[in-house]
Amino acid sequence: MTAAPPRGLAERLRDTRAKLESDIDLWVATSGPPGGVHLVPLSYLWDGSTFLVSTPRASVTGRNLLADGRVRLSLGPTRDVVVVDGVAEPVDIAGLPPEAGDAFADRTGFDPRALDEPYQYFLIRPRRIQAWREANELRGRDLMRDGAWLG
Repeated sequence: MTAAPPRGLAERLRDTRAKLESDIDLWVATSGPPGGVHLVPLSYLWDGSTFLVSTPRASVTGRNLLADGRVRLSLGPTRDVVVVDGVAEPVDIAGLPPEAGDAFADRTGFDPRALDEPYQYFLIRPRRIQAWREANELRGRDLMRDGAWLG
């Protein structure tokens, strides 16, 4: 198999932003004393600068994020991956603006506000974003550092 030539920064930024806007699900990796290392798939809403996710407050992911907001997200298959390191802030359902809850429900097809089980929203601010398709794109994979897009 012959790999395509590596994409330049502008193309990677464009492709990554399109993936963040079009995908609905991602992998969420957390760790912490309450639950240890944990990985789950969650649906998300991307508003152009932050991710909004929701999970049961008592779940391992919920407990980990409440104890330590550091989080790693991953989107896409292994040959077209976006990896995001970020910080999660809890947002209680009562504190979530109704339009954000509606947008999340419309986008993901899931409305935690309608459930009896206590769910917790988390607003995730990316600090670093990387993207690559093949080994030839490992160099230049950083697209965001310290919360600022490159280029």
